[in-house]
Amino acid sequence: MSQNVIVLIGRILLSIIFIMSGFGKLTDPTATAGMITGAGWPAATALAYLAGLFELVAGLAILVGFQTRIASYLLAAFCLVTAFVFHGGPINVPDFPPAANGLLTVFNQIMMMKNITIAGAFLVLAAFGPGALSVDARTGKVLATA
Repeated sequence: MSQNVIVLIGRILLSIIFIMSGFGKLTDPTATAGMITGAGWPAATALAYLAGLFELVAGLAILVGFQTRIASYLLAAFCLVTAFVFHGGPINVPDFPPAANGLLTVFNQIMMMKNITIAGAFLVLAAFGPGALSVDARTGKVLATA
């Protein structure tokens, strides 16, 4: 399998979570707005919609390989912010059994590590580019790597 096909498959796999998550936030921002409120940020519903729009648009950009480096850097930063702001601490739901809160904390730590890992993948994509099977390659916007 050629390297360009592998990079395309990688872009597809990286984009799916953001396209689906962004679409979900745009159709029902309630859960995300709750997390944003829980983190103490203002205008939670508006931020949930903005996050959804960003994830959808940036995910589509990665999918087709359009402005890939910019989208990759932005998504890497987004992943790191969400990892540390929304998944960085223990979960303590009042009136939940300690074991349930412990399990939720473990899931939250897994989500944090997932976001950090995805950020790393986006940095690699930003550094090496989207490959020949991309809009960037067709428009001549793929920069030579150093």
